[in-house]
Amino acid sequence: MAHKELVRTIIGVIGNVISFGMFVSPTPTFVNIWKAKSVQHFKPDPYLATILNCAMWVFYGLPIVKKDSILVSTINGVGLVIEAIFVTLFIIHSNWQKRRKIFIFLAGEAAILAIVIVVALTALHGSKRSLFVGVLCTILNVGMYLSPLTVMGRVIKTKSVKYMPFWLSLANFVNGAVWFSYAFLRFDPWLVIPNGLGTVGGLIQLILYATYYGSTNWDEDGDENGKAKEVQLSSEA
Repeated sequence: MAHKELVRTIIGVIGNVISFGMFVSPTPTFVNIWKAKSVQHFKPDPYLATILNCAMWVFYGLPIVKKDSILVSTINGVGLVIEAIFVTLFIIHSNWQKRRKIFIFLAGEAAILAIVIVVALTALHGSKRSLFVGVLCTILNVGMYLSPLTVMGRVIKTKSVKYMPFWLSLANFVNGAVWFSYAFLRFDPWLVIPNGLGTVGGLIQLILYATYYGSTNWDEDGDENGKAKEVQLSSEA
């Protein structure tokens, strides 16, 4: 039993490192956005979904909700800060119409988080509290992993992976696989289900990347005004 817990802790630490890599993997994309002064055809969906997802998992991993899961809180706290920075860059370099949608989305997420915290701490106790928060975290985590579907749809339609960062896809796959293993050792369905789906989703993105990499025109027009902005493979990957 002690050996199993040690293995689980080691995997959890590895998961923290890999999750950090997943959170920072879109950095080249945002460097490109910063240089171009435009979000081009990149979508904020995955980053907005990840903000609420991280906030909820931070709450879930606290001892007042779920014991012996502090590693879940630590890495998601880091992820929350990183994703907030990315979304801020999106806001800065988007037009007002896109900014308005982002602000509305963020306000809705803040309201949802506040309601969940109030209900969990005032109306629920013990296993009921962890069950309630765990179910919601699972739903949100699935949403985070499915959010790139909008990007994958564009990849299939245009036969181009220019706006689907490779390193983010790879990080999603590896991250899902590691946390799936972590949750399976001391079976936690609220971690097993979403991370299992995340592993599959990341694998599908990698398959799409391999399929359409050869047909991608890396020099096609990218910004919202139709002006060509060259995006090197190193900036996308």
